[in-house]
Amino acid sequence: MFDVGWGELFLIGIVALIVVGPKDLPGLFRTLGQFTGRARMMARDFQRTLEQAADEAGVSEVQKTLRGVDQSLSSASDAARRFADRKIGGLDPEADPAPKPVVKAPATVSPAPPLPDAPAPVVPMAAAPVAVTATAPAPEPAAPDPERKAAP
Repeated sequence: MFDVGWGELFLIGIVALIVVGPKDLPGLFRTLGQFTGRARMMARDFQRTLEQAADEAGVSEVQKTLRGVDQSLSSASDAARRFADRKIGGLDPEADPAPKPVVKAPATVSPAPPLPDAPAPVVPMAAAPVAVTATAPAPEPAAPDPERKAAP
């Protein structure tokens, strides 16, 4: 909640020594300790009251049920993760979990003869019907008449 380190406590002690004075400082610390003790006691009582109310409402039973569901979900996700790891690793999940040794083919095996190159069959394509429509050509723009003069 509060982050007070040794440096801050030392600074607070010096300021308290200067402000309160060395004579009244033990009484201040005693009062501060009593106040802190009362605050802690009130917090414990409040927490106990809340826990009792939760027990009466059945929250602890719901909490136990939720923990059980959480455990079953985590075990199911672990099983799925192991299954996926085995599947990705190239192992068959239903097979024996021990990896089998890889046996390489002997070097004396000759490669298979190449297949003869056969020409690809020619497949005629069906012509799609094309709609032809007649359109009139657009009129050409008229050329300016050289005899006609622009009006002033």
